[in-house]
Amino acid sequence: MQKHYTISGNCLVEGDGEESTVTLYIAPNEAERRYLVEVLQIDEHTLNSALDPDEQPRLEFEPNHVAIIYKRPRNYSAEEEFLFKVASVGMFLFKDRLILVASENDGIFEARPMTKVKSLTHVMLKLIFFSISHFLGHLKVIQMISDELEHKINAGMDNRYLLNLFTLEKSLVYYLNALNSNGLLIERLRNTSAKVGIGGEELEYLDDILIENNQCYKQAEIYSNVLSGLMDARASIVSNNLNVLMKSLTMITIAIMVPTFVVSAFSMNVSIPLQHNPFAFIIIMGLAAASVLSLLAIWRIKKL
Repeated sequence: MQKHYTISGNCLVEGDGEESTVTLYIAPNEAERRYLVEVLQIDEHTLNSALDPDEQPRLEFEPNHVAIIYKRPRNYSAEEEFLFKVASVGMFLFKDRLILVASENDGIFEARPMTKVKSLTHVMLKLIFFSISHFLGHLKVIQMISDELEHKINAGMDNRYLLNLFTLEKSLVYYLNALNSNGLLIERLRNTSAKVGIGGEELEYLDDILIENNQCYKQAEIYSNVLSGLMDARASIVSNNLNVLMKSLTMITIAIMVPTFVVSAFSMNVSIPLQHNPFAFIIIMGLAAASVLSLLAIWRIKKL
């Protein structure tokens, strides 16, 4: 699937295939892959890397273009049960065109309008900046979800909510890795800006992108540390509650066994004291009740 765009009036708008300077390939089929590899001479390994969600961001210089792979968050689906994932996007910058390759249509251009763009390199930098903004938006959602799950766990210790928190923590690990890798990519773009063709205002914009990415990484790191500490605290609380429950159940079991032993001792089919006493039943039941009260008193004293 292809989408074509062109720069018109400092805005990126949809265009036709003939006049477009920016082309987005979404999950390219075999014919589109052959065109990208054979006609545009894009390295096949780099093309496959752009479609691999586990591929690390990188910058490569080819004879007729610059290849860039960066990470961006995937759109969240409720079916994924609080697991936020990342995806790879490939950008191939030629002298007169920019080729984008993505594994799925997750609104690369539809998320927000791209305005005030003057060149293809500016479009490329804007896309990296948009991915950082997308990460920030997801971090806010993760924070809101974790707060809601915390309230639900306080109301009732359900394992499902604890597993959801664990899934959010796993998502933050993926985000931290993606943001850190994107930061290294942006730094290399900064160091090789002249070779890529970035200069002037675009170079200042690249510095701003690097700052935004670092701030986003720090924010994700804080959320991850807080969520990790919260998970450890919840695990300790669950363990402590289990110990208290087992202690209570043990005391209840002992409280039941002691009077049972007293009654059983006086019900043996042998000669025993009080067997001819008319008040034997009352005395035995009194001893059983006294044993229970004694245990309760000991438990209360130790508890205090």
